[in-house]
Amino acid sequence: MVNNSRLYDAVIVGAGPNGLAAAIKLAQAGRSVLVIEGQATIGGGMRTAELNLPGFRHDVCSAIHPLGVGSPFFSTLPLDRFGLEWIFPPANVAHPLDDGTAAVLYRSIEKSAETLGSDGPAYLRLVKPFAKKWDKLAPALLGPLAIPRHPFALGYFGLYAWRSAVGLACAHFKQPGGQALFGGLAAHSILPLEQSPSAAFGLVLASLAHAVGWPLPKGGSQQIAEALAAYLRSLGGEIITGQTVESVDDLPSSRAVLLDVTPRQVLKLAGRHLSPGYSRGLARYRYGPGIFKVDYALSGPVPWTAPGCHEAGTVHLGGTLEELVVSERAATKGEICEKPYVLVTQPSRFDPTRAPEGQHTLWAYCHVPNGSTTDMTEAITAQVERFAPGFRQLILAKSTMNTAQVERYNPNYIGGDINGGTQDWFQLFTRPMPRLSPYTTSNPRIYICSSSTPPGGGVHGMCGYSAANALLSHLKNKKT
Repeated sequence: MVNNSRLYDAVIVGAGPNGLAAAIKLAQAGRSVLVIEGQATIGGGMRTAELNLPGFRHDVCSAIHPLGVGSPFFSTLPLDRFGLEWIFPPANVAHPLDDGTAAVLYRSIEKSAETLGSDGPAYLRLVKPFAKKWDKLAPALLGPLAIPRHPFALGYFGLYAWRSAVGLACAHFKQPGGQALFGGLAAHSILPLEQSPSAAFGLVLASLAHAVGWPLPKGGSQQIAEALAAYLRSLGGEIITGQTVESVDDLPSSRAVLLDVTPRQVLKLAGRHLSPGYSRGLARYRYGPGIFKVDYALSGPVPWTAPGCHEAGTVHLGGTLEELVVSERAATKGEICEKPYVLVTQPSRFDPTRAPEGQHTLWAYCHVPNGSTTDMTEAITAQVERFAPGFRQLILAKSTMNTAQVERYNPNYIGGDINGGTQDWFQLFTRPMPRLSPYTTSNPRIYICSSSTPPGGGVHGMCGYSAANALLSHLKNKKT
């Protein structure tokens, strides 16, 4: 129960990765913090559940976490002491082609280059400098606009990152494998691949593959949330679940409120406390394409044709770069692609806690127009079957989520948009709207700490971390 007689330094609405990160940063500074979560369990995009058959544990949203281990904030936390154990598959990601081969990213960049054939040397020249300098690049790439501590490293990254994924891939790679691999990485941006700055997302994910890896949490993504919550409680922070907040006026007394929600919900919760100009700016915020997700319970491992796919925690399906371009363009134009780009993870290959012995789970989604109700189950299944003949015969059960169901699961996923808003140039570092500090609002007591602030989507906690720093600076200046 909420202690309404207590004055908290901060009350945080939402117990996703950013809400928990903000709470931890504030608690580390000795501030009193209360986190209120509307769902029965904490986690936001970090939840794990039995979605179809008993004993098959599926990650409801996020599954693979390069930014979880590559986050400048999360990497400093003693989460291993609170039960979090990372599992690193032999390969990070594989991108199969119809000829039975696959481009594969291993932790070793040299081994990865070997899978690209004649494009291997080009991959080394392009990615190796950024992978080696990830620790220098991460604070700037995963934070708000600011004077960089390592301007030369960031400037060199910018020479390549400003381009479109298609432009960069075709300029550096001549073979289908290299081009498709980079296109699949860049498509995590949920931007058209011929649009800038989609290349930046591909470079970041490639660099993370070699700098830190693409791990999965043992037991499921829920374990990240539980470890964060346990650490927060050890610092004196409080968490309440199952309590929906309809208005900031209903919250306990506090010096500040941090909202781990998107602009639409900010207006609903706090609109009357914000200036008309700021409210109009939030109302103009743009959301991107959504997702359609399928979780499979399988009688055995996926029979991939390409050997490298058996080693990978993540598999990108979609064929050539040209096919990926068609798929991602369709989602942003409000169209359905018959052969969509599909992101697949196979955690049970590396984590036996996810399924009964000898059986497996498979996690898959594709991008669709925002708010689409089209059933993409067959299209996703066909893409897996394309690269793993015999897959259909292994399906014991499946559960699906269209964009409306995704939003019901997590109200931050407006229209199925898991990135908290489009991440193009106009909403990359200035989200949700241009301000000296994007985490502040027109009300000095209300802050936004969701993925609708820089650096955007992903389980990295950096939106919450930066919002907490903004609040701590304000409290310090007020000497409270």
